This record gives sequence, structure tokens and C-alpha cells, in this order.
Amino acid sequence: MCNLYRMTSNAQAIAELFRAGTGGCNLPALDEIYPDQTAPVVVANADGRQLEMMRWGWPPFGEIKRPITNVRNLASPMWRSALADPARRCLVAVTAFSEWSAAPDPHTGRKRKHWFDLPGHPLFAFAGLWRSSNEGPHFAFLTCAPNVLVSRVHPKAMPVILRAGEPCERWLSADGTGAAAMQVALADDLMREIAGDAAEGAQASLF
Repeated sequence: MCNLYRMTSNAQAIAELFRAGTGGCNLPALDEIYPDQTAPVVVANADGRQLEMMRWGWPPFGEIKRPITNVRNLASPMWRSALADPARRCLVAVTAFSEWSAAPDPHTGRKRKHWFDLPGHPLFAFAGLWRSSNEGPHFAFLTCAPNVLVSRVHPKAMPVILRAGEPCERWLSADGTGAAAMQVALADDLMREIAGDAAEGAQASLF
């Protein structure tokens, strides 16, 4: 489960890369984004693509008591209608994401954050779904079985990562079956693990 990521780019860079309007957004550097915080996503509608700020966490309902941040079981009725509708899909803008170590660090006694990014792609996206509510729009993003790189840290899951270009175009336009087929891990050789302070410094200088 991914419950921490970073978005240290800016609104103009997101809009240009994902071919969207900025919507008047002026983003600060978001060094650590946790569930229930607002973050930038790109959505498509009849007027084109737009950058919007949404709250991270699908609203709970029924027996579910907490917002849902990660989407894994696409066969669940909870996600079926959103996945089938391209207008309910979104691109969650990301510059790096983190997974917590399974075991505590022997020196500190605390679990450690492991940060990952895409070399050569300082800005990328998670495959997201969104919905409106009385409190405003909310989003969650797909996860999948991890690749080897991430599984060394977190063997259960990793986000579904989309590089700019054809993968993002396909996610926002495919039918439900085609979108579900994209629930796969990015290849190991397209990613790297980085130090947390390196992630922040590198991203801040790119745009």
C-alpha cells in the first residue's frame, strides 16, 4: 500500500506534460503528501483536460470506516462504474513515491521510508479514479503486484505508474476492459530507489 508520495513540480509543468489547463492553480512544492490531504490531479471532461485539486481518499461508506487510498480489486462493485467511465479516471501527478520498510531500522527502531522515482521522467502519474461528494472531489489510485525493485521493500503492492505520453492517453480514453488491463507494474529498469533528501533536491531544480 502506498500512503506517501511527493509532488514538487509546478502547475505549468503538469499542464504542459499532460496537455491540460491549469485551472488557475498555483501549487507549492508538496514534499510529503499523505492521505486526506489535497493534491493535484488531471481530469478529462467535455471541455478538455483540467488540473484540479482533490482530496486523497475515496469517501468511506457502509461498513468501511476510513477513506480508501489505494484501489486493488477492480472486480469489486465499488470501483466498477468508475473504471468503466473514462471521465471518472484521472492522472495523479507525482515526482516520487515512498514505501515503508517492512522491518524497523536496527539503528533507530523505526521503519524507514524508501523513495522511488523515474530517471529521465521527473514528473509522472499514478492511474487514478475520482468521484464527487458533498465535501468536494476525492481520488484514489490503482495498485498492483510490485516489480522486483519495490518488492524488496514492500512485497505486497505498488502504485500503477504511467509515464507521460501514450500510457496516460490510453488511461484517459480506453474502455473499462482496456483500463483494467493497465493494472501492471512498471518495469524495474525504468525506476530507481533514491534517498529522500536527493528526491527533494533533484525535483526542485527541474522546473
